[in-house]
Amino acid sequence: MVQTSIPITGILRAHKAWLEKSADGRRADLGGLTLNDHDFTGALLSRAVLTGATLLDASFSGADLSGASLERGDFERANFAGADLTACDLSGANFSGAWFNNACLAETSIREACFRRAKLLRAQLQGATIADTSFRECAAKAMNGQQSRMFSVDWSESDLSQAQFYGSRMQACRFLGVLAEGANFGATKLDHCDFARAQFQDARFQRAELVQCSFRDARLANADLRDAKLRGGNFAHAVLDGARFGGALLAMTDLRGASLRGAREMTPEQLSQALTDHRTILPNGSHGPYMRNSRAERVR
Repeated sequence: MVQTSIPITGILRAHKAWLEKSADGRRADLGGLTLNDHDFTGALLSRAVLTGATLLDASFSGADLSGASLERGDFERANFAGADLTACDLSGANFSGAWFNNACLAETSIREACFRRAKLLRAQLQGATIADTSFRECAAKAMNGQQSRMFSVDWSESDLSQAQFYGSRMQACRFLGVLAEGANFGATKLDHCDFARAQFQDARFQRAELVQCSFRDARLANADLRDAKLRGGNFAHAVLDGARFGGALLAMTDLRGASLRGAREMTPEQLSQALTDHRTILPNGSHGPYMRNSRAERVR
């Protein structure tokens, strides 16, 4: 059993001196320790070592953890609200049920971690690199993940309303059933991602590149898809009522059973390149399949 009655105050004091390059300083190393429920509110832990530590229900609210090592730690239900975790390594760590509201996780490295049911309201994840990680059932409204890189990340059933992913790159990610009204995926590259049953009303996909992505049964009413490249996407049974398609490429996009009622800026070329059938509702309210010169692309 690891001894937990250690002089934390002295360790933090010595760490501050170490950061200031004082001869009396010593880097804080809490690696492998068990410090459940400990209060680190507002603590200076920049570049500290917490590798493999167990800190269930601990509080790091407002703490400076920039550049710290948190790999393989167990931080279940810990409070990181307003904390600075810039450029941290969070790989292999457990943050299930943790609080990151208004926290900064910019440029973090996250691999094979778990954030299931974490709270990420207005959290900053700009430039983060994330792989093989679960964010299922997260509350991440207004989260900022611009310019991030994600591979095999699972956001299913999360609340991503008003979230920002502008300029990000995502491959093999899952967004099943997410609530993402007003989310911004502008200029993103989405490769083989699954958005089935997602709620994307008023979401923005301007200039996005979507390669073999699935939006089956998703709702994208009034979404902005202008200048997007929808390469081989599956929008079967999706609701795209009132969506904007100016300049979008729809080659081999599956719109069978989709509703395009009131969809704007569609052209005969776009609809001719896509796959439609008798269940497709065209922009003018008529049923498909789309026939060239039918003028069904015109909103009534």
